[in-house]
Amino acid sequence: MRLIKGGECVREDRSAWTEHQPSAEQENEFINAHGYGPYARWHLGIDDAHQEHTKARYVFPYRDLTKVHRCGVLAAESRAGQHRHPDIERAAAHLHGMLNVSR
Repeated sequence: MRLIKGGECVREDRSAWTEHQPSAEQENEFINAHGYGPYARWHLGIDDAHQEHTKARYVFPYRDLTKVHRCGVLAAESRAGQHRHPDIERAAAHLHGMLNVSR
């Protein structure tokens, strides 16, 4: 929410997330430089089936390691609804609403 309020966001079409989502290499570089705590904050959920300090543990990404992406928020909202994660769907919908209001 802080990044959206501060204008640290990109507003693009839903389909753009596949182009803007960080690559595995970019994620690894970020984790090596900053650790898993900051990496986790780029995601809306945690998968407890995976161990701590693994990338697989963090699910529903919505940021590109620098900015919030509207397409990432929309993708997370849609996937959360499809996979029946209502808390994540609501959180993504809230961010989606903030992105629309802050225009």
